[in-house]
Amino acid sequence: MTNDVVNKTRRRVLTAATTVVGAVGAVGAAVPFVGSWNPSAKAKAAGAPVKVNVSKIEPGAMITAEWRGKPVYIVRRTEQVLSTLQGNDELLRDPASEKPQQPAYAQNPTRSIKPDYLILVGLCTHLGCAPLFRPEVDSVNLDGGTWQGGFFCPCHGSKFDLAGRVFKGVPAPINLLVPPHKFDSDAVVTIGVDQEA
Repeated sequence: MTNDVVNKTRRRVLTAATTVVGAVGAVGAAVPFVGSWNPSAKAKAAGAPVKVNVSKIEPGAMITAEWRGKPVYIVRRTEQVLSTLQGNDELLRDPASEKPQQPAYAQNPTRSIKPDYLILVGLCTHLGCAPLFRPEVDSVNLDGGTWQGGFFCPCHGSKFDLAGRVFKGVPAPINLLVPPHKFDSDAVVTIGVDQEA
């Protein structure tokens, strides 16, 4: 064999070996880099569904849970409260909840899966303040009608009924949001997972 043949063979072997080592190195460097794009465990936990035991909520009372860093109001409505949800349509901006701020299974007069449980994101749709739960009749001044209970935002005066529907003439443009949720049993609701999923 001549030196030219040996040198060409040696060059080819060295070129192939260098290419293979370079490719392995590039993949080795890319894996941690691409892996860093995944959300952290803390971020995953912040967006995870939340289970809430609703069996201990007294009729007429409200509890607050947290989902994705936002307050979620869970109200156990009484039959008397449910009867007040009808008859105020002329005072409400979107009484039929036609704007999409609730899942399809909550687009009904009570804006809920189970009429006695109301589940809402507790942030005013005006500027994101936390509305106060004011269930007492006439505890808030309501122009053109009688306050039957609901949510009152003290920041700018937005008012919502006990289905989270916004009244006319207030800064909030839309009803309070209904988060995706499903009932695992009569006692437990999971917030963050659609009933249909």
